[in-house]
Amino acid sequence: MNDKYHLTGRVIFRGDPGYNQARKNWNPFVDTFPLVFVFAQETKDIQNALLWARENKIPIRFRSGRHALDKGLSEVKDGIVIDVSEMKRIRLNKEKEIAIVETGNNVGPLVKALAREGFMAPFGDSPTVGIGGITMGGGIGLLQRSIGLISDNLVGLQMVDANGRVIQADRKRNNDLLWASQGGGGGNFGINTEYVFKVHRAPKIATVYKIDWPWQQLEKVFKTWQKWSPYVDDRLGSILEIYTKKNGLLRSTGLFLGSKEELIRLLYPLINTGTPIDVFVKTFSYLGAVDYLIPSEPIPGRATESQKFSSTWAPDLLPDEAIGVMRRFLEESTGTDSNFFFLNAGGAINQPSPNDTAFFWRNSKFYLEWNSSWANKYEETKNLALVEKTRRGLAPYIEGSYVNVPDQFIRDFGPAYYGSNFERLKRVKSKYDPQNIFHFPQSIPPAF
Repeated sequence: MNDKYHLTGRVIFRGDPGYNQARKNWNPFVDTFPLVFVFAQETKDIQNALLWARENKIPIRFRSGRHALDKGLSEVKDGIVIDVSEMKRIRLNKEKEIAIVETGNNVGPLVKALAREGFMAPFGDSPTVGIGGITMGGGIGLLQRSIGLISDNLVGLQMVDANGRVIQADRKRNNDLLWASQGGGGGNFGINTEYVFKVHRAPKIATVYKIDWPWQQLEKVFKTWQKWSPYVDDRLGSILEIYTKKNGLLRSTGLFLGSKEELIRLLYPLINTGTPIDVFVKTFSYLGAVDYLIPSEPIPGRATESQKFSSTWAPDLLPDEAIGVMRRFLEESTGTDSNFFFLNAGGAINQPSPNDTAFFWRNSKFYLEWNSSWANKYEETKNLALVEKTRRGLAPYIEGSYVNVPDQFIRDFGPAYYGSNFERLKRVKSKYDPQNIFHFPQSIPPAF
């Protein structure tokens, strides 16, 4: 190796103690064997790692939460992985209602730290996802209808570019980079080290709910949920999860920024659909509600089986034919973690125009994703094919895909992830990474 530049931070080469732990990701499906991991402690470590990798012509990937859901995105065989997960500083300015957050923070600890100070920020459905990646792709979650996506609350960032330079972006400086970072996907433009978020005063109380039904009632429950959830009070975020027939779980959960009495009234259509097995509604402090919804887990966490995901948006309510495609998937897939996941849209997520930020999908009724899981390698091909067959079956009724749930079977990925924003994103790429140093499967290419 050339040695003009030196790696700094916590450095683990293949064969060093700790290597196997360093290469494990949340989804075993994406595990591979990089040459070296650099766990950065400060921005200088990132700059050194980038320059060292370029000098030695080694592929580069970067990682914050180890939650990449497809291969080759946050790790690469024989390459360098620049990991920011040990950069976790948080500074909260209560008067300005902003939080300056290093990109190694995980979503759960971050939103709970803010909640303890009386503030809320959007979060997804997993506490172990890294804020570095989820922000760049949009960041959907139960608060998206009340305060928007995670990326909608991004007002500034610091990035190290391909030449090792530190760049600031906000409304006044490099505002094209800020625009692109609000939904343009992680890893495309540089390595983000710090975000500035607008945060919101948390309510004193919040109410959560959980309703379970017999699995056989999935059609009835889904039809009620999809007619109700996009139009309900904007303070209510609602998830519906339907696991496999073998698993048997059919559940809706949600978060309401209001009282139990109000929520029970809002839930009337759901509670009176089918024959619920269990109905749970409880008011907590805001922090207590977050703790309930995303309880602490070991970081980085680990799925019990390998998993393949795909995702999309429903511009209209799904007809019986689409529901039939879903049922067939849930009958054929037998993995422990296989399911369909739905999250209601509307409210704040749909208020901006599709071009106001890089996140394009502003006109949907709800989001949906499905994943098939398997424990044994010989089951992989069958499960990959099942996920793709399901996407094709749903194709007449859906639009686009969510870049934070990448699917490398999607060939025309640019319009699928970014809609009409793809061309502008390519121009931003040309400005900040014209040599395409940061490239990976389905990365944004330069415009020229």
